Amino acid sequence: MAPLFERFSATRRWTPSRFRALLRTSGPQSVQFRTRTAILAGAILVGIVATLFAEASDWAGDVFGRYARAAHWWPLLTTPLTFMLLVWLTRRFAPLARGSGIPQVIAAQANPNEATATLISVRTVAAKAALTIGAVLGGASVGREGPTVQLAAAVMGITHRIMRVPLRGGVLIAGGAAGVAAAFNTPLAGLLFAIEELASAYEQRVTLLVLAAIVIAGMVAQSVQGDYIYFGAIGAHMPLSSALFVVPVAGILGGMSGGLFSRLLLAMATGRNRVTRWARARPVWFAGICGGIVALLGVFTGLTWGTGYSAARAMIVGVDAPLWFGPVKLAATAATAIAGLPGGIFAPSLAVGAGVGNLLREVFPDEPASAVVILGMVAYFVGVVRAPLTAVIILSETTASRGLMLPMFATAFIADFASQWICREKLYHGLAQTFGMTDRAPAH
Repeated sequence: MAPLFERFSATRRWTPSRFRALLRTSGPQSVQFRTRTAILAGAILVGIVATLFAEASDWAGDVFGRYARAAHWWPLLTTPLTFMLLVWLTRRFAPLARGSGIPQVIAAQANPNEATATLISVRTVAAKAALTIGAVLGGASVGREGPTVQLAAAVMGITHRIMRVPLRGGVLIAGGAAGVAAAFNTPLAGLLFAIEELASAYEQRVTLLVLAAIVIAGMVAQSVQGDYIYFGAIGAHMPLSSALFVVPVAGILGGMSGGLFSRLLLAMATGRNRVTRWARARPVWFAGICGGIVALLGVFTGLTWGTGYSAARAMIVGVDAPLWFGPVKLAATAATAIAGLPGGIFAPSLAVGAGVGNLLREVFPDEPASAVVILGMVAYFVGVVRAPLTAVIILSETTASRGLMLPMFATAFIADFASQWICREKLYHGLAQTFGMTDRAPAH
């Protein structure tokens, strides 16, 4: 036994050559170590960047809110002019910054390293952040979550370039999902968004480092912003006997409404008809028309400016709201989205969904108001982005309504099916096709 033990021990002895080999494969200069460092450092930076961007967006929204109250009629002039200016700046200096930001990250997965010079370059995302803040300052119906995804993917690209390691598509998914987690303070929703929406298929491999990036970014954002719940601790619930009636109606109405919104956006982005040809030939004037629509709706309702967060939260907690809010907010968000300026649709879609839920309260007046509104939000959000698992987890985490999980899941799957009646193609994947990797440099 002793000779056998000695031979075994000898094979495990740390010789200089063995130590050098270990350094080559796992030491600070190894590709493995540098890759892990790039991902983890990127995750920390994503949390910081997402927090700063959120603070800037909220500040811009407050500034415009005070302006709109103090100078009630002036947005009829300034909002269309802002739309025209932003579209001109976007097309002139950063054409790849237009729109949400999520389609760019999806398109970037085809060639991640090349995308660091185009779709997720420093120039593109810097313009994206500045122009999105400008859109909020102008009263556009935009959110910051989609741009945060593009910003987060760019941060991952920067850390990989600094550490001199190749960038993989899976890391872009991690960065984008970490952005969602940091934006909403919902790490689990970020993970599901990575699997369900950013990845091309459910079998996309999500490594331990990807999970770590999402969790770390969420923790960093939470440490800076505090442990908060996006819409507040609502804790909504609904009896099963009530859910059997509310869920199908909410799923069908919300899903079809969201599908209609997606179909309109895809038709304007990829369609070939008289309207789209005119819009592409005169993009700045078209943006002015869209801005005029947003301004008219905002001035005469006072509720459709910006993300719609305040209105959505009011409806969730049971405050009575006008029945027209949902359709009018949908129109304002659609006009903003097809105008061609940078900005996301996540938060405005949640607000429209709250409006859908508000309509359902009239149909089911005896049911818990908060639960009905949340089901409307789930249904419409799924109808737009076609990501049922993400929608359920986002709403459960942002409202602390885990007791409503089963009705939310049922609503989400019905809405996903109903949305396909109106729009077969998934919105973000359809829009990603307009961001081919042949778009290399800004047009001058």
